[in-house]
Amino acid sequence: MRVVVSAGGTGGHIYPALAIIHKIKEMEPNSEFLYIGTCDRMEKDIIPKENIPYVGIPMQGLNRKQIWKNGRVLACLWQSVKRAKEEINKFHPDIVLGIGGYITLPVIYAAKKLGYKTFIHEQNAIPGLSNKILAHYADIIGVSLPDTASFFPKGKVYVTGNPRSEEVYTVHPGRKEKYGLTKEKKMVMIVMGSLGSQTITNRLQQMIPSFFKKPYEVLLVTGKDYYDAYQKIQVPQNVKIVPFLNDMPEMLQVCDLIVSRAGASTISEITALGVVSILVPSPYVTHNHQYKNALSLSSKGGALLLEEAQFDQEHLLPMIDSLFMDPKKYQNIKEEAKKLGIRDSATKIYHLLQKLVSDK
Repeated sequence: MRVVVSAGGTGGHIYPALAIIHKIKEMEPNSEFLYIGTCDRMEKDIIPKENIPYVGIPMQGLNRKQIWKNGRVLACLWQSVKRAKEEINKFHPDIVLGIGGYITLPVIYAAKKLGYKTFIHEQNAIPGLSNKILAHYADIIGVSLPDTASFFPKGKVYVTGNPRSEEVYTVHPGRKEKYGLTKEKKMVMIVMGSLGSQTITNRLQQMIPSFFKKPYEVLLVTGKDYYDAYQKIQVPQNVKIVPFLNDMPEMLQVCDLIVSRAGASTISEITALGVVSILVPSPYVTHNHQYKNALSLSSKGGALLLEEAQFDQEHLLPMIDSLFMDPKKYQNIKEEAKKLGIRDSATKIYHLLQKLVSDK
C-alpha cells in the first residue's frame, strides 16, 4: 500500500497517525509512506526520527480572535493546496489519510480533487473545523467516540476508536522503581499535557506538601515548560517529579489512578486499559472540546470530572481519598471505563483502508 498521511499541530493528532502507519507496516511490510505536515509544528521533528519521508508545507490556522487577519490564511491555504497536489501526484498513493490538524485541510482537499481515495479521522467528541469541512471530501470517516458519528454523513462514518489505544494496550507494563517508586504502594499519576499548564503548576506547588502523610505515591509529570518551577519547593518523599515520560503507555499499565487533562488520546488510553481517572479538562481549547471529551466518559460512570477552577487541595485530595477508600466505587469506574474502550482501533482502521483501496 502506498499511503500519504497528514496530521499536525499536537501529539493528539500525530501519535494516532503514527499508530496507523505502524499497523499498516505490520500488516503490509512493503508499504511506502509520505507524511505531509507543517513547516513549524512538532510533527516536523517527530516524523523524520521515525524514518518516514516528510514534506513540510506552509499552512496557518484560522485566527479566531482577529477575524480580519484571515485573508492571509486563505491565501496561504490556496498555496498549500497547490503544493499538496504537486507532492501527492509525485508520490502517486493508493490512499490519502487526514488524521487531524489544519494541515489536513489542503492535503485532503487536494487529494480528492486529483481523484485519490481519502480517509479522515476525528479523535475528539466534537469535530474540529477542518474535519467538518473535509467530511464532504472524504470517502470514509473514522471517529473515536460513538456520539461523534452524528456530526458526519451516515453512509461513510465508522466508530473505530482512537488508533493510539491499540498501541497502549499491547505494551509491556513499566517499572515503578525506575522513578524511585515502590511496588507496594498505590501510584497516582498527575499529567497535564506535554507542555504543562501555568494554572495547574501554581495550584500543585501549593498542594504538594499535603501529599506528605498520604498512603499512596505520586508521580507528577510537569510538562517540559514547568519542571524548573518545582525545584524551589520542598517535595515529600512519596512524590516524584519528572518533566515528561518517554514510557507513558508502559507507566499507565501500572498506574492505579491518573489525574489528567482530557485530550482525545488520553481518553482512548484510559478506556483501553480501564484506568481509573480524574479528568481536568483544559478550558483553553477550541469549542471546549476537552470538557466534552471528559463528559463523554464521566456521564457513563467511567471517570470523575473536576473542572480546572476547582483543581485545588480542598477538592482534589478528597476525590483521590474517596476512590482509594471505597473499593466498590473504584472498581465500578474501572469497569465502566473499560467497557468504553476499543482495543483494536488501528486494526479496524487498517481493514477499512484496505477495503477502500481494493474497491475499484
